Amino acid sequence: MSSKAEKAAVDFGKGFNCSQAVLGVFADEAGLDKKLAMKVSSGFGGGIARSGDICGVVTGAIMALGLKFFLTEADIKQEKAKIYGIVAEFENRFKKRHGSILCRELLGYDVSTADGAKKIAELDLHNKVCAGLVWDAVEIVEEMSVQGQKRK
Repeated sequence: MSSKAEKAAVDFGKGFNCSQAVLGVFADEAGLDKKLAMKVSSGFGGGIARSGDICGVVTGAIMALGLKFFLTEADIKQEKAKIYGIVAEFENRFKKRHGSILCRELLGYDVSTADGAKKIAELDLHNKVCAGLVWDAVEIVEEMSVQGQKRK
């Protein structure tokens, strides 16, 4: 059981969006103030500002992976190639578990439309689906972090 996933679930339960919940649990260890992390990731919920596009757990995880693995003092071209590979691996793992990285596909309804948002609320998908996605994204980032440390 992941204590980071539990902490992310608590933050999500407090009303922070999915991106904030994921990034927030990795902020301190990456040297980023948690309050700043919550501000930076505040617009990414609902598939980026409730557009239904890339799920906020994915954007939060991508930011966390960047904090973990991108070295600004190294060769930037090489670092970009490395982080793009890491992000692609995250996306593949997430898609393997959930079939998509798009909010509207994960929820089965489009949060950007009035009808979709109403259905999401009626079915309580925020708690029934999104909370589990937060948990899974944090677990995948943790797995990748451990594997990355072993490769060094």
